Amino acid sequence: MDYRETAGAIKALKIQGAQQIALAGAKSLSGCRSIEELKRAAALLEASRPTEPSLRNALGFILSGFSKVNFQRQLKDKIAHVENYFEKANQEIAMCGARLIKQGFVVFTHCHSSAVMGILIKARHNGIKFIVHNTETRPFFQGRVTAKELARENIEVVHFVDSAARQALKKADLMLVGADAITSEGFVVNKVGTEMYAEVANSYQIPVYVCTPSWKFDGKTKFGFEVELEERYSKEVWDKPPRGVRISNVVFDKTHPRLITGIVSEFGVTTLADFIDQVKSTYEWIV
Repeated sequence: MDYRETAGAIKALKIQGAQQIALAGAKSLSGCRSIEELKRAAALLEASRPTEPSLRNALGFILSGFSKVNFQRQLKDKIAHVENYFEKANQEIAMCGARLIKQGFVVFTHCHSSAVMGILIKARHNGIKFIVHNTETRPFFQGRVTAKELARENIEVVHFVDSAARQALKKADLMLVGADAITSEGFVVNKVGTEMYAEVANSYQIPVYVCTPSWKFDGKTKFGFEVELEERYSKEVWDKPPRGVRISNVVFDKTHPRLITGIVSEFGVTTLADFIDQVKSTYEWIV
């Protein structure tokens, strides 16, 4: 797909998951023929999903440091770097995160996260036997994707309706979730429900780890910009509600840093503060 088709697919949720969106966006730029077209394409892609700093950061990396010499070669190399970044980051996240899972654990997760999936699969390959409790994640049931992938890997999984998450958490030893954005103040933006589940986990003294490549850091929040919490079409929740019924279909929420035990990223298992400091010192171009 070219960048126009990709932007449409992202907006229509035909491409889901922050990493998949970032990768698809980066790859779709390969047909650009000039820096001017590249900038227009990047703006269109960024507008397709406002709450996706990983997409914005991938595009920002590609746009940074271009010279007018050998445009196509530079573009190809930069797209390859984005692909390599996510591949290596996921490997590090899986290796470090798998060590958090012990024999006999019950791990709770919400929605679908490729970083979390990598950790769970790595732990299973390491010989750890555990059970996953996961949520259905309405209205698009991304949790079913998680459950199907776990089942294919012979990982025992118990699938809960969203409103039964407290029951799922009561027996959990660990909560692992992904992230769509992390702000400069340490708030984690993720699929709506994450904040509530983190509150429940903390009430049971269950550790909460956010598993994510560092490119989910939203550099714009350093300058006072708020992360936009996207609200989608009401018909996704209820196609034809009765007159007088208003539908809220907010996609994300913000989890307070006090609820988060740590971050699992390519930098290892760290505190939120250390993670943010590492991002700022490593990627000067993230804004």
